[in-house]
Amino acid sequence: MARNLDRLLRDYIAPPPGMPLVDFAAPAGAPALFMPDSVSWRVMKNPVALVVGGLAAVILELAEPRVRTGVWEHTTFRRDPETRMRRTGFAAWMTIYAPEDTARRMIAGVTRAHDRIEGRTPDSVAYRASDPELLTWVHATAAYGFSEAYSRYVRALSADEMDCFYAEGAPVAALYGADTPPSSRAALDAIFTTMAPKIEASDIVFEFFKIVRAVPILPVKAVQRLMVRGAVSMTPDWARETLGLDRTFGLRAGEHTLLRAMGAAAERFVIEDAPPAQACKRMGLPASYLYR
Repeated sequence: MARNLDRLLRDYIAPPPGMPLVDFAAPAGAPALFMPDSVSWRVMKNPVALVVGGLAAVILELAEPRVRTGVWEHTTFRRDPETRMRRTGFAAWMTIYAPEDTARRMIAGVTRAHDRIEGRTPDSVAYRASDPELLTWVHATAAYGFSEAYSRYVRALSADEMDCFYAEGAPVAALYGADTPPSSRAALDAIFTTMAPKIEASDIVFEFFKIVRAVPILPVKAVQRLMVRGAVSMTPDWARETLGLDRTFGLRAGEHTLLRAMGAAAERFVIEDAPPAQACKRMGLPASYLYR
């Protein structure tokens, strides 16, 4: 298991095509957008939480017709899903762990790209990638995905820790253009209540599953498919019902325990040249600081 986790992390340490080379270890003492003792630094270092949480976030994003159309028509996901997912994961690491100036430049580039994306859904509903409501939804689904995956499959977060995670992320979400990002779990639930009537079933969601089951995201295909099922299992019941994701899409008997064992192992397995450990060194902390 440790060898597989090692390969998983090392595959994602180097910037994917189209992303800048980032030195997470320099300059010494340069603060990030998040503090080293934040819940966000602890959650986002775990590769199981990142992969499972990221997949769950995409499921919810694709449930919203305007977001779904934008992703499907204006990104490289269909023709190069591996690079697209690596870029998204690396951008998340840059947001959390890179020096603040570096993170802000990356975020500014993302917002400029969003400004150029617009269109209409198959039902002729206009959308813009820079729409604050849609950006709030994307942030909310990501925050839910990462925190819920960590709490379910790594280590349970208390209610206070969960609220801290959302509160820490809200100001940074505003930099991306979200106008009402959730600052607590209760605020997230309110967003879910507002957005639930707007989500719709789509064949694209099932096409997404075919893609992520086939593309070589992880070195072991069985583990990859396990993580996809884990993502479905933590998707809220109301969303699964609307999307037509019955229990056959979720975890099977004993798999929750297996996935949690993997998450716990990743929590103790330090990769010193990975961004979380490098960021700790930049702040004068031991590489193992987040793995205590």
